[in-house]
Amino acid sequence: MKNTYHELTKHSFVSVREHPNYLDWSKQPTPFKIYQNYLNKTPLDLNKEFDRFIYLLGGINAKKVYPGVEYYLRVIPSAGALYPVEIYFQSRGVKELEDGIYHYDIASNSIVLLYKIEKNEGVEFFFKDKREVKGFIFLYSSIYYRSSWKYKNRAFRYTLLDTGHALGALEVSSYLYNHAYFIRFDFDKKRLNDIFGFKDQEFFLGSANVGVFNKKRVEKFNMRLDFVDGSRFFEKNSLINDAYLKTLNLKNCKKNYRYPKLSFLKEKLYEAVLHRRSIRDFNKESIKKEEFEFILNYMSDFVPNDCDEEIKIYYIVNRVKNMQKGLYLKDKIIKNGDFSEKAKYLCLEQDLAKDSSVTFFLTSSGKNYQPLYQKAGLIGHRCYIASSYIQIGCSGIGAFYDDDVKDFLNIDDMILYALAIGK
Repeated sequence: MKNTYHELTKHSFVSVREHPNYLDWSKQPTPFKIYQNYLNKTPLDLNKEFDRFIYLLGGINAKKVYPGVEYYLRVIPSAGALYPVEIYFQSRGVKELEDGIYHYDIASNSIVLLYKIEKNEGVEFFFKDKREVKGFIFLYSSIYYRSSWKYKNRAFRYTLLDTGHALGALEVSSYLYNHAYFIRFDFDKKRLNDIFGFKDQEFFLGSANVGVFNKKRVEKFNMRLDFVDGSRFFEKNSLINDAYLKTLNLKNCKKNYRYPKLSFLKEKLYEAVLHRRSIRDFNKESIKKEEFEFILNYMSDFVPNDCDEEIKIYYIVNRVKNMQKGLYLKDKIIKNGDFSEKAKYLCLEQDLAKDSSVTFFLTSSGKNYQPLYQKAGLIGHRCYIASSYIQIGCSGIGAFYDDDVKDFLNIDDMILYALAIGK
């Protein structure tokens, strides 16, 4: 059965011309949520390992200034640099922190204590087994208007991809600081939305443990937070809201406990994370086959999570030394030929897809929409990180002619994400 929301938000050559986006700048949302009335705000000190671990989940690493406007870039990419994702976490039994629920205040690079948890309390209550986690439980939410202000109905796709990127950042930061992690999609998001005071403007999408389970189970949770405006302006999008509710309940989830085999030099990886950027154009140089394989191998590796969906990675080779031009799946060529102009067309006539060394298309026929889309975002984040690590450019492409891509690939999968790499 096809996903109704996905079908309704497909791009085509005709649709992007009949329904162009016009931005109302008077209603531009803020990219920061700030809990003004909470006094327990602790600035992060990047000389401390624990603070660097939190910072690398989504902190600001650059500022752009133009006449009359300034905006901030972060260590994670975001469609349109709109950053709809908010990061919360519970700390239990961590010596650096009081047990409680925190919000990562990106604007001030601080963590804000929202609620002190007592014995028998905790967000574990909203997971099926309810077992206490010693360490952290990270919760990722989306304020979707930050994205729908620009991308309208298609914005739910982007918020899911952005959440996947944030989970990918957690994977990298956990590797850098030797933490075990496990991604969790199957939890009671609706009730958590309620106790966090989100109203209808924000909703939880993903979660991850960075810690270990105790045998003890949480029996109650009494927190109830007041609503805090996280976008300044808000316009409800019924299609997005309905899509969120209809894709909440997960079915026949398969757990994957296998972890990726990361082989990065940590100091070099840290620098790659700090200096990662979305490239604007390529100079059409070829990359080495070994460089491409390094990136693809990381993208294709296991993702530890509780609702694993298969993601296929198709790719068009434009300029890779010692590789034949054409369309590939895994390591096998499906179609021979120079498809650089075709890649450009499929990605809404963007030169990035034509001038790249390789253009990827991530697809899935999975049934659990929220997990599979976030997994695609995480794979996209791996593409960014591996590319940055070996000083190759990368750009995510969330807009493409869905059905034309399907026809070119000769599949009936959903098209989730495109990415281009090169020099």
